[in-house]
Amino acid sequence: METRTLGGGLTVSAVGLGCMGFSHAYGAPMERGEAVHRIREAVEMGYTFFDTAEVYGTPEDPHANEALVGEALAPFRGRVVIATKFGLRFDFASGKVPLPLLPDSRPASIRQAVEGSLRRLRAERIDLYFQHRIDPAVPPEEVAGTMADLIREGKVAHWGISEADEAYLRRAHAVCPVTAVQNRYSMMARAYESLFPALEELGVGLVAFSPMANGFLTGRYGKGEAFDPKTDYRAAMPQFADEAVDQNRALLDLLRRLAAEKGATPAQISLAWMLCKKPWIVPIPGTRRADRMQENAGAAGVRLSPEAVQNLDAALGNLPMSAVFGVKSGKRS
Repeated sequence: METRTLGGGLTVSAVGLGCMGFSHAYGAPMERGEAVHRIREAVEMGYTFFDTAEVYGTPEDPHANEALVGEALAPFRGRVVIATKFGLRFDFASGKVPLPLLPDSRPASIRQAVEGSLRRLRAERIDLYFQHRIDPAVPPEEVAGTMADLIREGKVAHWGISEADEAYLRRAHAVCPVTAVQNRYSMMARAYESLFPALEELGVGLVAFSPMANGFLTGRYGKGEAFDPKTDYRAAMPQFADEAVDQNRALLDLLRRLAAEKGATPAQISLAWMLCKKPWIVPIPGTRRADRMQENAGAAGVRLSPEAVQNLDAALGNLPMSAVFGVKSGKRS
């Protein structure tokens, strides 16, 4: 797979693998041995960029995903880049299931988090460390200062911010250069395109999570889909409701038509659209299936001209669409 450079010199595969779904949010956790095998298969396919977080886990093991990724990628250290995240903590005192998450980016909390992540990832240094969510109680300068200290100490190589806005990014970047932001971005969630000029100016990359609207843009879901509400967040995502299939029909027809023209799949078109838009965008679709991993990796080879991307943007701005998870009403594009 071709590579891309995020921020100040972090080279990663053009498409990364979001690992959350192996143990969190997309159904019952995958059997650990099988999940390890699948992640290692991704390495052999050319993936070098893997994304996890300390809070992607199960009620029994809230940190399960980091430990899984650490085990799977231990034989490949030096060949792969692992991104993980800090800044959310479990509210163990609540007694609720699932455990509520609270923002916490106090310097002492970050230092505690980094030690846990290093241990679970079996690493001496975290390749890319994202602030998972902004903590309104901690100024960005204080978070960035802590990152600068951790980088000097050799515990972190690069850092980033998830769900960043421009003001927060600029203030943080002025203290410690940011390598990437990780924001929700897809054909159905384009609000963060307003951040693109600042990213370009500052030399900051975009890691796009949910780049296929949680899988909806694959075109493989119709009416009557059954997701277990206890383990699968898609059960409550508006784009998977029966009425959304009709509301998004024109969008899916557009994807299928372009896919046929390019000898690709709708999933590949939805990824190629962002890959061909900017050289510093890296999507991280998640999947548990080897054939889907191969399909997603193949999106890096689908070429859309600048004119085709512009035409797609114009079409997306006019197509009817349903609500989509994680996007406030009126903020889709």
